[in-house]
Amino acid sequence: MKPSSSRIYLTAVMLLMACITATAQRHYIPHVHVGVHGGASLSSQSFYPSVKETMLPGMTFGVSFRYAEERHVGLMAELNIEQRGWKENFEGATFEFQRRLTYIELPLMTHIFFGSRTFKGFFNLGPEVGYMIGDKVTANFPYNRLPDVAGFPDNRRYEQMTLDVSSRFDYGITAGAGIEFIIKRRNSITLEGRYYYGLGNIFPSARSDTFSASRGSSIQITLGYLFRLK
Repeated sequence: MKPSSSRIYLTAVMLLMACITATAQRHYIPHVHVGVHGGASLSSQSFYPSVKETMLPGMTFGVSFRYAEERHVGLMAELNIEQRGWKENFEGATFEFQRRLTYIELPLMTHIFFGSRTFKGFFNLGPEVGYMIGDKVTANFPYNRLPDVAGFPDNRRYEQMTLDVSSRFDYGITAGAGIEFIIKRRNSITLEGRYYYGLGNIFPSARSDTFSASRGSSIQITLGYLFRLK
């Protein structure tokens, strides 16, 4: 074998070994998970001008899909049903009013995780879109006949109780943090706390309208199960 050919052969072998080593160092088997989750939510509606209210408890549940191709970063998509809305605060008066808005939601989030093979911590962050599929009012007084109801406070707004929803479409930003327990490699249990901040208004928001803002927000606590497909 000629010296020049030997050098070419040796160089080719070294390049091949370097490529194999680099590939081994970069190699990470993608993880694909599907799952279900459910839990409780606390929601409110941000009105301007403001309305006296308290947070409304509700439920949330859905299905999830998670894909991770990098060692600490992946993507998380969900399809959820969540009860949102608000509860009026009458400051000790006997009146009760709540308006429950039910949404179907699609969050698409960046999933950041860290930890061991049996226990992980994680963060989720991304945009969310939703569509209102339910609007239910519960009250112990005839809210459609205000302000003629005897004893009803005359110093508070009541238009939000009877206004029709003008936009069922909602969008916003959601972020959460949680922990994950891996059981027998393919099964995981998750516990997550999440906050949603809505950017869409449910009522008309022109200058001539009653409210210039009527945006929803919620806090969610969910328990989930994930099954690893790959």
